[in-house]
Amino acid sequence: MSLGGEHTDLFIGGQWRAASAAGRIDVVNPATEEIWASVPDADEADVDAAVLAARAALPDWRGMGAAARAEVVLRFADELAARGEGMARVITAENGSPIAETSAAASHSAGILRYFATLADLVDAVDARPFPNAPGSYTEVSREAVGVCALIAPWNFPLGLVMVKLAPALLAGCTVVIKPAAETPLDLRVLLEAAVAAGIPAGVINVITGGRETGSLLVQHPLVDKVAFTGSTEAGRIIAQQCGSLLRPVTLELGGKSAAILLDDVDLDHFGTMLNRTCLRNTGQTCYNSTRILAPRSRYGEIVELVAGVVASTKQGDPLELDTVYGPTVSARQRDRVEGYIALGRAEGATVATGGGRPAFDRGFYVQPTVFSDVDNRMRIAQEEIFGPVLVVIPFDDDVDAARIANDSQFGLGGSIFSADEARAAALARTIETGSIGVNFFGSNHAAPFGGWKDSGLGVEYGPEGLNAYLRLKSVHRRAG
Repeated sequence: MSLGGEHTDLFIGGQWRAASAAGRIDVVNPATEEIWASVPDADEADVDAAVLAARAALPDWRGMGAAARAEVVLRFADELAARGEGMARVITAENGSPIAETSAAASHSAGILRYFATLADLVDAVDARPFPNAPGSYTEVSREAVGVCALIAPWNFPLGLVMVKLAPALLAGCTVVIKPAAETPLDLRVLLEAAVAAGIPAGVINVITGGRETGSLLVQHPLVDKVAFTGSTEAGRIIAQQCGSLLRPVTLELGGKSAAILLDDVDLDHFGTMLNRTCLRNTGQTCYNSTRILAPRSRYGEIVELVAGVVASTKQGDPLELDTVYGPTVSARQRDRVEGYIALGRAEGATVATGGGRPAFDRGFYVQPTVFSDVDNRMRIAQEEIFGPVLVVIPFDDDVDAARIANDSQFGLGGSIFSADEARAAALARTIETGSIGVNFFGSNHAAPFGGWKDSGLGVEYGPEGLNAYLRLKSVHRRAG
């Protein structure tokens, strides 16, 4: 599937319409540095048209009932899964993620849709709650869609991080306006094709493209009822301020600097097989990556050697080759950011155990995956989110010291603990200040809440709790008889 070329339209009210805006955004392939498409940089008139279309579609979609919406959502899942191969190639051309990663994007997102479809009864349920001190009186508690939702997604997992917002919003009965990241605007054209084929009514899903100004216009539009955003903590703070002034509910999934704690009984062979998925997934461009590896002093040298060896021996290259694990960074700007942190790490006194430069490729925004040893947790490379292929290995004395170091962070999004004693690891996990943490692996469970503590966000996605973010409660007080 090819979506290259100049696109001049936006998806509003169930059809592609010419954009009002004259501004353009180029789409650059990170592996080749070639401009292969362009899209509109939507303006205020475009945003207004999209929100009005969502508002017009809301009464009928909300009035269907969750059971009927679930049937549509399941058809949507089937249509999306059928477009997996084309979707994968589009995402890889947009953001450089290896095809081995993007090949699962459509099926994973279809799974999210199917999970939320199972929660229809929760949406339609009406609870009768007696008054504690007034016999014969009771309250009917019901749930209804919050309304028109602005969904703003990042570039690193452009389909999946839309779907964790879109799936619960659709089941709840909300209508949406989606703004993808400027770097990754085209994969949603595949999503929209699937949505139309599934029979999702016109105006329920609207998509506009643009940069930060477009996003700001959408967040502050007077007819938007809720905002959901995934991205940097810096941008999240701005959105939180905007929503706070409007008393508008917002879900924020933000940055991370998670820790992988390797206890002194760790099975290093097992950790070696989990390292790339847990610590450097998507070339390090994953919010919950455990990019701080905490190693016991008694095994520090051994662990540094293993981590550096695994990273150095893992293939970096053309993201369209199935055995590529590390691709390019998403843009020249991101490559410069990562290289700036590598230079900073050297200046702070850390030692480069592997990597530290650029690979010898003719083109592409590549940075060698880099491992730093001799790192103190107070260093900026240990405290700030780099969002690229950079790991730091930090020594600790005992379990208490490991927890102290892991918690010495402004972030609290993910994390992992590796130990031969799972009970010991689970007990330590309960002391770590983070929204999610894994024992001997890390994964996302569609049925369990995922969200950040501290500067890593507000609210959660996934699970019934993620669905509740798109619902509002109504209490109707009644007397029996």
